[in-house]
Amino acid sequence: MFATYHPGDSLLHRLSAGWKIFLVCVLIVAVSVLVRASWHVLPAIGVTVALYVIGRIPPRAAWDQVRPVLPMLLAILVLQWIVADLDSALRVTGSLLVAVAVAGLVALTTRVSDMLDAVTRAAQPLRHVGVSPDRVALVLVLTIRAIPLLARQLSQVTEARRARGLGMSIRALVVPTVLGALTTADQLGDALAARGVDD
Repeated sequence: MFATYHPGDSLLHRLSAGWKIFLVCVLIVAVSVLVRASWHVLPAIGVTVALYVIGRIPPRAAWDQVRPVLPMLLAILVLQWIVADLDSALRVTGSLLVAVAVAGLVALTTRVSDMLDAVTRAAQPLRHVGVSPDRVALVLVLTIRAIPLLARQLSQVTEARRARGLGMSIRALVVPTVLGALTTADQLGDALAARGVDD
């Protein structure tokens, strides 16, 4: 999810956060189970586009949801084509594209606070086994925020690689991205510890 909440009064905006999270999980599982051939991706993409239209999301905002992951999807496509076949490669990358897009749609039509409240309520029964619902909600927030941070890191590394003329070097892409992600994780951990999250 690569964008913040996009205000609106569409049907998707009015739908409760809990239902949206549940339905997006169902949709992602359905795509994973039902997409058995490359052409099966087309109806899934069509449904995703229709959902963006229902949510009245501008084309630019919709494009921003998938643009950062396109290099990664291209790499997965090539790898799957090498180790398997083109049909499998298109099926896997298409399913991932749909998953990213529908998850982004939830972020665009749902306030983070509403998502946190929904997850906290759903996780209340976990108190009986010693799990804090607030911690579960915190993990969700960190996950939501980590995705655009990693996407930004990947974009910066890609631009730097091109500026240095490193071409399609996987090492020049992966190593700086991983190191940057680890540095960000360390800084985030220190910030949480300083605020007493580990208490």
